[in-house]
Amino acid sequence: MAQLTLLLLSLFFTLISLPPPGASISSCNGPCRDLNDCNGQLICIKGKCNDDPEVGTHICGGTTPSPQPGSCKPSGTLTCQGKSYPTYDCSPPVTSSTPAKLTNNDFSEGGDGGGPSECDESYHSNNERIVALSTGWYNGGSRCGKMIRITASNGKSVSAKVVDECDSRHGCDKEHAGQPPCRNNIVDGSNAVWSALGLDKNVGVVDITWSMA
Repeated sequence: MAQLTLLLLSLFFTLISLPPPGASISSCNGPCRDLNDCNGQLICIKGKCNDDPEVGTHICGGTTPSPQPGSCKPSGTLTCQGKSYPTYDCSPPVTSSTPAKLTNNDFSEGGDGGGPSECDESYHSNNERIVALSTGWYNGGSRCGKMIRITASNGKSVSAKVVDECDSRHGCDKEHAGQPPCRNNIVDGSNAVWSALGLDKNVGVVDITWSMA
């Protein structure tokens, strides 16, 4: 009887000495409930810790899950002034209401756009309603000269012409005015686009949706 009592007490103290569920930090493919449960740069995807497809890490040795529909994986990284940026060959699919980030670009000579616009090798006035699209959406120039419809969260919308590529693969050089590569979901609009949408360009980046006009 004494031996049974000792065995039960030993089992009891073993159980209470274990860390509570979720208190441990999981590594690759370990169980998780939120980001705090995963080690380092890993994120919690469908209850398991894994690489973040948006960052493009390969900590888990190629076990990165397939990107969610509507996304695309980075093709590499580019280091600018000590900071690494993901590069992309693709962009999310274009729909009747494509989510994107609107940024501001100076398309005039000497502006932050760097060289002349890709579509026509010309500089443009910031009074024109024009945009540059991320590499995947620019699609090798297939959308050059075409109109897109941009809608802001305030309900206002505007049509703008595609004149340039917002390069998602290259950057940090003179051609790109020293700027890092674009993300894969950028609509880079002129001052006129921001004004038409009633937005403050000093904000820098705002959420929008866009479609072919």
